[in-house]
Amino acid sequence: MKTVGIIAEYNPFHNGHLYQLQTAKEKTGADYVIVIMSGNFLQRGVPALIDKYARSRMALLNGADLVIELPVCYATGSAEYFAAGAVALLDKLHVVDDLCFG
Repeated sequence: MKTVGIIAEYNPFHNGHLYQLQTAKEKTGADYVIVIMSGNFLQRGVPALIDKYARSRMALLNGADLVIELPVCYATGSAEYFAAGAVALLDKLHVVDDLCFG
């Protein structure tokens, strides 16, 4: 069993995100995709255009197997905090083999 992790905001989810989900799974040979996604507030504290539940549903309907909310203290921070929090969360799951971002 192989799992790829994706760190995203999906604000809003679009065809480029769909392509990323499909390509990440295909290129890594992953069986599962776990997405770490910001909640209702994004980097630099900006409110999301679409609520976290709708964005999660879009990701799940388009290839993600699990969506986990990135805690707001990381999601609203600078790029360094955003990335560090998301990567640490994926690392703590102990199931992610590859990481994809773009």
